[in-house]
Amino acid sequence: MAVAEDGEVAGSVSGGCVEGAVVVEALEVLATGERRMVAFGYSDDEAFAVGLTCGGTIHLFLEPLDW
Repeated sequence: MAVAEDGEVAGSVSGGCVEGAVVVEALEVLATGERRMVAFGYSDDEAFAVGLTCGGTIHLFLEPLDW
């Protein structure tokens, strides 16, 4: 997934369930220039409550690219 400083997004990391939160984190990384690790997750019970078929955790490394 790539996020531009204007918020334009190319690709995805989860098929939709955490995309918005990833964009927010990515924009902060672009603003500060500091890379970071982030994690997002749901337990199986929480996942079912929000319409997902299973829980799990996704760990992402975010870093700014200058090209």
